[in-house]
Amino acid sequence: MVPAVPFTAGFGYCEKMRRLLIALALTLAVTPAHADPGFDRWLAAQWPAAQQLGISRATYERETRGLEPDYGLPDLAIPGKPKKPDGQAEFVQTPAAYVSDATIGKLAARGRQIARQYAGELSAIEKRFGVPGSVVLAIWARETAYGTAKLNYDALRVLATQGYVGRRKEQFREEFLYALKVLDEGHVSRGQMKSSWAGAMGLTQFLPSDYLRYGVDLDGDGTANIWTSVPEALAATASLLAEKGWQRGKRWGYEVRVPRGFDCTQAEPDVTASIGEWLKRGVTIADGRKVPASALADEASIIMPAGPFGPAFLTPKNYFVLKGYNFADLYVLFVGHLADRIEDDRPFAQGWQDIRLVKTRDLEYMQKVLTQRGFYDEKIDGKAGMKTRAALGAYQKANGLALDCWPTQALLEHMRGG
Repeated sequence: MVPAVPFTAGFGYCEKMRRLLIALALTLAVTPAHADPGFDRWLAAQWPAAQQLGISRATYERETRGLEPDYGLPDLAIPGKPKKPDGQAEFVQTPAAYVSDATIGKLAARGRQIARQYAGELSAIEKRFGVPGSVVLAIWARETAYGTAKLNYDALRVLATQGYVGRRKEQFREEFLYALKVLDEGHVSRGQMKSSWAGAMGLTQFLPSDYLRYGVDLDGDGTANIWTSVPEALAATASLLAEKGWQRGKRWGYEVRVPRGFDCTQAEPDVTASIGEWLKRGVTIADGRKVPASALADEASIIMPAGPFGPAFLTPKNYFVLKGYNFADLYVLFVGHLADRIEDDRPFAQGWQDIRLVKTRDLEYMQKVLTQRGFYDEKIDGKAGMKTRAALGAYQKANGLALDCWPTQALLEHMRGG
């Protein structure tokens, strides 16, 4: 509110008021509406580490000037403010909903068109890195729907916010510094460096450190363009998978049928045998694909993403390499199945039954009970991963319950003593 000036005030008073109002207006124009001194101090404290990475002072000053945190992001740890629910589809959808046949079918059809369009580039990428074109196309589809998904976040702001008040502060603080390095080296402009809410950039979603480590410059212009160049984005993806141990000429997995009475607690990564041994134990390939003799000695696990209520899979080394891109098993299943459908459009041999997930807080309770009873020693996260499902099965066996390794409402009630 502007103070009223008495009609009888002299010129000197009015002039002082005019200057005061001008100064106030200028101050408001340059001061952020939601200035956060703590964030400003955090930013200033990053300069020594930025300097060690070779980032110029000019870049640092230019890119951090006026930078503000975005407190609307998910997965923040703001004191006194409850955490927003985890909305990642890999963790809140049933397998049937996440690996939707209708969605996979549409993406596979589009993938075949793109495979023809970039046939030469995909062949060269596979020759160089050993990763099939269908696999990198499937990752592109899952990450940004072949580039149609809108990435509207300022990557630097996202990473700074997550580094300041995120739940993985140190990781994101480092990614913030690497983002400054990407800008300092001139790989992309700040305006073009858009990301997801978690700071992943480009067509196939790279964090800055992975971009700097795995980016591939195919056209010799001095930069790896993962933002608008399809070949270079796909090459970067293949480069990452190759560095994480992708086995050339091998599959990501096989859909299988397990023998009657199979113990679902054995469907987890620590239980391994050669593919040939699994086949001797009565596991059969479900979709008609042949296992080459060269793959029979390969070690593999079995996973049952919906327990006995859906398809089962043999998962050799390349399955776990894909988990290096995104750790969620449903993500890997989506990518692997879509890659298969791009090459040969066949749905799963076994369908998904209509099942429901208990609420996250209820699954957290179940994990706590399993931990107390000695069946589980992993993170309490409310997610029905392979380790949790195996622990649920161990609890069922110990209590004489029907064995399905699935977090049902009935099993929850049993744990509560109902």
